[in-house]
Amino acid sequence: MVGGSTTKSLVALLSVAIMAAVSSGAGNGNGIQLILVNNCAESIWPGLLGTAGHPTPQSGGFHLGPGDQAAFDVPLGWSGRVWPRRGCSFDARGLGSCATGDCGGALRCGGRPGATPATVVEMTLGTPKSPLHFYDVSLVDGFNAPVSMSPVGGGAGCGVAGCHADMNACCPSALEVRDREGKVAGCRSACRAMGGDRYCCTGDYASPERCRPTIFAHVFKAVCPKAYSYAYDDATSLNRCKASRYLITFCPPQT
Repeated sequence: MVGGSTTKSLVALLSVAIMAAVSSGAGNGNGIQLILVNNCAESIWPGLLGTAGHPTPQSGGFHLGPGDQAAFDVPLGWSGRVWPRRGCSFDARGLGSCATGDCGGALRCGGRPGATPATVVEMTLGTPKSPLHFYDVSLVDGFNAPVSMSPVGGGAGCGVAGCHADMNACCPSALEVRDREGKVAGCRSACRAMGGDRYCCTGDYASPERCRPTIFAHVFKAVCPKAYSYAYDDATSLNRCKASRYLITFCPPQT
């Protein structure tokens, strides 16, 4: 089970992260700042990927020890994803592997996507002409660690996207992925576990009318109501905001 610190210590950690970000001058109008905080009791290796036509920041990945934070800018209009990698081991050349979220055995993913299952933060950021930012946390590719994304400021209507609970602790046995020690390291989506158009919302089921949540999607939604549980789960999962800074927290306090 993924551990986390208390809410009080997380607030203190976020305060330090935000103050450091402000003093660095990031998020100054030339881009949108992402602040990544590891509130887990273990190391996390964030993976990053720009979608087609967008750059991949931080060479695609790095290490965050327990209590560590990192802040960097992405361009206005950027679209991409961030996901946690767990149980990683890399040599001095940055080569190795991760129990979940692995991107081709490299510390720096460099444009390679993460392996499923992984909890994914997705975002499409606005521009001066279209200033709204859209963001969500998705379990469509499964779950491997609790994650949230929240704005720093931004005004009324800005929501918190996230899966704050540890899905590994209540993952249906048919969806479990275990590590070398036999512990549940991730929870696969029904699509990845069983395949087929019905579970993957493909083919004849590739529309909001035909693609309906399965029993497994209902389990995901019951535990993490603010995260995407299946492909067309927009109504309760997609967030909109105009903030210039966003916090992505691994192992946020459970709600």
